[in-house]
Amino acid sequence: MKTYEKTHHWLRFEMDLRKLDHTIWLLVGEAASKVEHIAGVPLSPEAAKQLHKVYLAKGALATTAIEGNTLTEEEALRFLEGKLELPPSRQYLKQEIDNIVRACNRIGREILREGGRTISPEQIRNYNAWVLDKLPLAEDVEPGALRKHSVTVGRYRAAPAEDCEYLLDRFCRWLNGLALPKGVEKAYSILAAIAAHLYFVWIHPFGDGNGRTARLIEFRFLLQAGFPTPAAHLLSNFYNQTRAEYYRRLDQAGRLEGEMAGFIAYAAQGLVDQLREQISVIRNHQWETTWQNYVYERFGKASAAQHRRRRLVLDLSKQTANRGWVTLSDLPELTPRLAREYAKKTQKTLSRDLNDLIQMGLVQRRGSKVRANKGLILAFLPERALADPESPIPKDNERFE
Repeated sequence: MKTYEKTHHWLRFEMDLRKLDHTIWLLVGEAASKVEHIAGVPLSPEAAKQLHKVYLAKGALATTAIEGNTLTEEEALRFLEGKLELPPSRQYLKQEIDNIVRACNRIGREILREGGRTISPEQIRNYNAWVLDKLPLAEDVEPGALRKHSVTVGRYRAAPAEDCEYLLDRFCRWLNGLALPKGVEKAYSILAAIAAHLYFVWIHPFGDGNGRTARLIEFRFLLQAGFPTPAAHLLSNFYNQTRAEYYRRLDQAGRLEGEMAGFIAYAAQGLVDQLREQISVIRNHQWETTWQNYVYERFGKASAAQHRRRRLVLDLSKQTANRGWVTLSDLPELTPRLAREYAKKTQKTLSRDLNDLIQMGLVQRRGSKVRANKGLILAFLPERALADPESPIPKDNERFE
């Protein structure tokens, strides 16, 4: 009998799905559906590139921030753009991010090249070596090498060091042998990714970097299941946003000797919340692009005055403060472009331009304030959902005098 069978007898490498209540299944189903939605969304190459960069920065920062990295999202983005300068004393923070970015890119290429059909102990050792590369480490820690000492994380004592090699091999054989029911592969893959995260953390096979390695394994399985790369980073982002609860749930699962349901429920709800937020971001990108195209179509071959009005409504549509409402007196200085357009024009010209845009349905008015009528192109929402209950639009498109 191996030592872990006495100390960690629940490491049986199985998912007892009978213990998951209906709310978890509903969440996992919603997550799988939203992933399909995101994967099929058309975006311009520039918008897609920006989304990939933003969520790579979020994901890489999140998985290191959980372990104490203090860089901000803005700094992580500047790092990806090659613009982040740090003093020598903080260079290791940049190295931590760089290690995760490189690891995610390597895993992505591996999935594209080979389909990621199986995972091996050697690959997992590589993952750990990647996340610890060029970082200051304790004397008894070697990147990619299994630990030879006992480890306690919080109140949880990890699996015995002498059994780590055997357990890592069993872990891989279990993952490679999972049968995903046809037609619901994504939903089951989400459960498998979260369960893999738990089992790996329970084993804790390395001297350092186990959490980052666990989240890389989770990222790999989500990619393998067909998650678009920006969506595959979302669980790490959620764990970081709820860091205290993340550690509490892990500790609880360990103390309950392999009870997964609580952690799976927590992760599944977080994934759905993150996917909803990501879909909202993508929808806003599409909305803005469609609105700009619509405005250009409405004007067609424009005169000088129409060009000016088109610029007015497009610049107005970029305002987000106060729900997009802008006071009439602030309009000429709203953007440098509008300032140039109206520098030599009278107030009467501005009023005439606004009245024309109101008549076209491109601008809404509320008293002395106006905003772009972007809700005009939301074809499938009921009309009452487009109205701002705090600021009803006057009847008959009231004119400026």
